Amino acid sequence: MQSDETYKDIQGNHACALGAIAAGCTFFAGYPITPSSEIAERMSIELPKNNGIFIQMEDEIASIGAVLGASMGGLKSMTATSGPGFSLKQENIGYAAGAEIPCVIANVMRGGPSTGMPTRPAQGDIMQARWGTHGDHEVIVLSPDSVPEIFSETIRAFNLSETLRVPVIILYDEVLGHLVETVKIPKPGSVETSTRKFADGPAEGFLPYAETEDLVPAMPRPGDGYRTHTTGLTHWEDGFPTQVPEQVDRMARRMSGKMVKHQALYESWEAIDCDDAEIVICAIGICARAARRAVKNARARNIRVGLFRPITLWPFPQEALQKAVVSARAVLVAELNAGQMILEVERLCAGSRTVVGLNRIDGEPIEPSEIEEQINELVKNG
Repeated sequence: MQSDETYKDIQGNHACALGAIAAGCTFFAGYPITPSSEIAERMSIELPKNNGIFIQMEDEIASIGAVLGASMGGLKSMTATSGPGFSLKQENIGYAAGAEIPCVIANVMRGGPSTGMPTRPAQGDIMQARWGTHGDHEVIVLSPDSVPEIFSETIRAFNLSETLRVPVIILYDEVLGHLVETVKIPKPGSVETSTRKFADGPAEGFLPYAETEDLVPAMPRPGDGYRTHTTGLTHWEDGFPTQVPEQVDRMARRMSGKMVKHQALYESWEAIDCDDAEIVICAIGICARAARRAVKNARARNIRVGLFRPITLWPFPQEALQKAVVSARAVLVAELNAGQMILEVERLCAGSRTVVGLNRIDGEPIEPSEIEEQINELVKNG
């Protein structure tokens, strides 16, 4: 009997591309940039085989613009980039958030700022992923820590983006992008996917941003006869610009309210040995893999250490972290930057326990031994 799935040894960037195909992505626009280029390369091969469209644009700004245009045309669309390109995409990511256009952006992090270190890993885009574009806005950021999880989280990124009409960012570091691991590839068509809520019913009187029970308005499908207006300006339910305070306030609160209402849909994390942990490590990406080994080694020495890993990085899983550190007297935040995620952890711990950072910004990943040294210091200092 033929199996419904196959197992393949592939690198993280290829897993991202195959996850997008499995999720039903039919449009990719991008511009080559290390260390994400393999995503575009693989999509250029896979999309034509799946009735999709691949286009290499002239730059990063045009790439995200094309993605938004294709999405408004009814297609599941994505792009991929790294630090400098991610910076260039911010204005249009804000446009996607404001106009509620579904799209997926993969950001394979490298050293920065500016051109930085194109071939070295970093996690310096954590805060930019949340606050990179101006104004109050909603995005979802997913942070896998393995090649199989890159595959599955890419699928989830499309499902969340389509369901909630928000930009979703897949954020992982260069090491994971080029790491090769075994991934279970489902049989084509067997993956559970979500599709946006398209408008139906009478075209007369259609409001493209009407406040619905689930707070997610239906999108018009081009050619179905619905009159709609899309703008980056603040707008009312009819899609046309408004500066009427009551209307602006109501629309802004609906857009943020849909994230609160559907929190259970997107929130995801992993907590390992946190129930009795005196020290909890908080980490994502390749740092989380090092932390997992450090936890195992510490436990072997009867030191009660746990790991809390946000899979959905933004919105940050606040209640889950606070529950994970209940028995801890210290939280160690390991990250490949000068200190970004630690700011959120410190805010949530609110002075109730010691929070310390372990940081590398030299283009090398944090090793388990470095985390163990920091654990020993915390034990020594009580």
